[in-house]
Amino acid sequence: MSPARTSAERRGRANGDGAADIPPTPTAVLPDDDDELRAADGRVPGRRGRATRQKLLDQTASMLHTTPFRDLKVVDIARQAGTSPATFYQYFPDVESAILVLAEEMALQIPELGAIVRERSWKGKAGYDTATALVDGFMSFWETHRAVLRVVDLATAEGDDRFRKIRSQLLNPLTRALADTIERLRPTSKHPADLDPMAPAGVVVAMLANVASHRYGFEFWGIRTGDTVRSMARIVYSTVTGQKPPADG
Repeated sequence: MSPARTSAERRGRANGDGAADIPPTPTAVLPDDDDELRAADGRVPGRRGRATRQKLLDQTASMLHTTPFRDLKVVDIARQAGTSPATFYQYFPDVESAILVLAEEMALQIPELGAIVRERSWKGKAGYDTATALVDGFMSFWETHRAVLRVVDLATAEGDDRFRKIRSQLLNPLTRALADTIERLRPTSKHPADLDPMAPAGVVVAMLANVASHRYGFEFWGIRTGDTVRSMARIVYSTVTGQKPPADG
């Protein structure tokens, strides 16, 4: 590729975990048409059928917290959901397909974190509060979806393209929101004029993801979560604004 690639191309090649394989498109969203809910026999489920499908998804998500992914069986999910394996197969060909739906739904929540970045002030104490809100929100997101994220990472490492796509695009909206904000604040910041804003944005998101995934390891080392959040908030604030955090930060 020519070194003179456009800013849009640079943004299209960055994501939250440092991989350079994201096309310059928004993150995948879960379609709302009936094809996504169509049962194996081709019928679109009605209200009761949709409720059964959701119950199976909820049970799959719940069991992921206590059962290793490879040990999760259709018969067990169906039994806990109060239905039969045949009913499960009406909606999902296998356990991985149900988890994929959970992952797609999970990805839809990332733009909410991007809204914190885009819509709140980054000036002074208010800016530090914004950084703290982003860190708190990200940690909560990761904790809520830890079991699904673990499967996404495992399936991605094993070469499952369905999960690789979700993993690659998962944090892209947040990375873009941070990059746009860094670019907007550039005139009043100390960022180098030639710095691609996607670079610091990607570093911030990679930090958030890795620290969130190792949260309990930090606690095992005796590092309090409050101190971890404060440390990340200071880094986020400085990276986005190019300024030192407020004294009380």
